[in-house]
Amino acid sequence: MTVAIDRATGKRRGDRTPRPGLGRRLKDGYQKHWYAYAMIAPVAVVIGVLVLYPLGYGLYLTLTDANSLNSARTIGVNEIEATYKFVGLDNYADILWGPTAYDRFWSHFIWTIVWTAVCVGLHFFIGLGLALLLNQKLRGRTLYRLILVLPWAVPTFVTVFGWRFMLADAGIVNSALDWLHLPTPAWLEDTFWQRFSAIMVNTWCGVPFMMVSLLGGLQSIDNSLYEASEMDGANAWQRFRYVTLPGLRSVSSTVVLLGIIWTFNQFAVIFLLFGNTAPDAQILVTWAYQLGFGQQPRDFAQSAAYGILLLAILIVFTSFYRRWLNRNEQQLAN
Repeated sequence: MTVAIDRATGKRRGDRTPRPGLGRRLKDGYQKHWYAYAMIAPVAVVIGVLVLYPLGYGLYLTLTDANSLNSARTIGVNEIEATYKFVGLDNYADILWGPTAYDRFWSHFIWTIVWTAVCVGLHFFIGLGLALLLNQKLRGRTLYRLILVLPWAVPTFVTVFGWRFMLADAGIVNSALDWLHLPTPAWLEDTFWQRFSAIMVNTWCGVPFMMVSLLGGLQSIDNSLYEASEMDGANAWQRFRYVTLPGLRSVSSTVVLLGIIWTFNQFAVIFLLFGNTAPDAQILVTWAYQLGFGQQPRDFAQSAAYGILLLAILIVFTSFYRRWLNRNEQQLAN
């Protein structure tokens, strides 16, 4: 076997040059891309201040027994130092396996899963149906789109307060039901109807986003695919199943994931609709707020622990969801 030698350098041809050290690579990267670093620096600072620091501090609080009685505070001119102690993972153990774990966590966790699944399912199927209708050639289609987008354009707190007034005992909904001699549910008092009304209001708020997103996906599907399927004798259902749904896969997977994350953490609808008057209708995020700010003493440590658990649940779900989507795409490609 012969080895070629570079006469200029004295090195054997094919030898790999040694990789520069980390410091050298960072220096070279900064010199080459300094402008990009300068552009993203303000964003990185804002994210660090508004996201990373609160997240890190919240994680630290979960390892303590901090509450409103032992935290640092100022009363008049007196400054009281913090006296809370490090307790390790006791907060997580108490939430997940403590004597009141079911009433304080698992019951709200189950309801949060049901709430998310039902709301996102209604958002998707109603939004898809409306998008299919608006994708047709209809007279006044622009007006219909404007009307259907209005619930999304109106601020959430205005929409929820409007529904709260309408669902009150003497509101327009019960008045109309009474005029029709139908039962008048206690929408804001009974547990079942509280949950029903929460799903109804959140569906009203969330359908327009899903409709607009899916409508954009429908308009991006090539019409030649529909023409080819018609020439092959496909009926309306077959065109929907084999052309429309595959064409919407990339859009629908993204908006469903966003819908799950937003609905799982939907604070405004539950809180503005019921406040602190519906303990059995509280989802995990509003229950965490109740622990941290809606009771005395305020339990900062447990509230922060709920927040970390919510983050962990969403990270795990998102990882499995994306892996499942990638596996399905690979199977379809094969």
